[in-house]
Amino acid sequence: MTLKDQIQIVPANAEAAFIPPPEPSKKPKAEEAGPTLEEALARNEQLAEKLEELDAVLAKPLSEILADREKAEETALAWDRFGAMWMLSQRAMRRVALDLAAQLGVSEEEVVARAMANANAVLNGADEVDLGGTVAPAQLQHIARHRNFLRKQFR
Repeated sequence: MTLKDQIQIVPANAEAAFIPPPEPSKKPKAEEAGPTLEEALARNEQLAEKLEELDAVLAKPLSEILADREKAEETALAWDRFGAMWMLSQRAMRRVALDLAAQLGVSEEEVVARAMANANAVLNGADEVDLGGTVAPAQLQHIARHRNFLRKQFR
């Protein structure tokens, strides 16, 4: 049953009579018939696995559960701080690039276009230069592991 079947919209005309909603048909539709036996068994297996996972968590002592939560919070905070540090460095380097470009008479659009071209060159493996030791091979490998995600960001 859809929301439209449950709500009666009364017209603004005061003389309009109330029209009761149509009676639901007694025949079940194919989509209302419910899941097949295979679907129900698969769902049952999924729920049983989740129940086992929850039982495993609840079987731990409370102190261990809280310790795991504290570790997760510490990790999340560390990643949040890393993200803030990364954003700060990106903004600072962008400012330096734009200041130097302005001194050379290069527009902001040209700087952005060159940055995008360089990012795409790295993503496509065309630029494997270590920039005088400032980009370690491990960093290029890390970029390569996330290449598909990063390509979406630089389109």
